[in-house]
Amino acid sequence: MFPGGRVNPRQMKAMMKRMGISQEDIEDVEEIVIKTKSKELIFHEAIVSVMTVQGQKTYQIVGEPEIRERAVEPAKKESPDEDVVLVMEQTGVSREEAAKVLEECGGQPAEAILKIMSSRG
Repeated sequence: MFPGGRVNPRQMKAMMKRMGISQEDIEDVEEIVIKTKSKELIFHEAIVSVMTVQGQKTYQIVGEPEIRERAVEPAKKESPDEDVVLVMEQTGVSREEAAKVLEECGGQPAEAILKIMSSRG
């Protein structure tokens, strides 16, 4: 694209401006954390640049991350209150019973209602 492979930084900045591209550094960045399901990448001393192209922002991080494994906790599934109320209304059981059967049925209200109704008769 550029003859000789070298570009004057001022020319590059002017060309980017004509193309609607702007770039700026974010000052005084203390820490950046990227979380995935299994790990965290923590950048303590990073250089961060923001490039805006046609209104879309792209962040560039330069630095060496500290990588930590994340403890994976099984999600405790609580039944939403409206599901408990629905089971109570349809079956006439207590709140505690409705919540218990909902939990046994993996939070599925229809399954919980059927289980309660079938155990009655």
